[in-house]
Amino acid sequence: MIARAESKFLRISPTKVRQVLELIILKDAAEAQSILFHLNKRPKEFLSKILKSAIANAKVKGFQAEQLYVSRAICDVGPIWKRYKAGAFGRATPIKKRTAHILIELDVKTGE
Repeated sequence: MIARAESKFLRISPTKVRQVLELIILKDAAEAQSILFHLNKRPKEFLSKILKSAIANAKVKGFQAEQLYVSRAICDVGPIWKRYKAGAFGRATPIKKRTAHILIELDVKTGE
């Protein structure tokens, strides 16, 4: 692990984030950024910010963006906000507003 960036308590479902994470894992940092740029899904906004932050963290450590790839990307479940709305026959039905914790780690490509 060369650099990492993490964001917690994001108001988005972890299952939706994991679908997009599968597209960028083990890709070059620049390629992952272009994939996220051209994608039409909501998690791309969160993930592109976190990826930019991880690249900036690596640059501070003295690495160049061309050397980096996404070595690890994890989305864990955060706390669930529980709300209720009116249901049939005077009952209340639950609403679960899910949150996510996202971690992206970058590493240096080995020589080929």
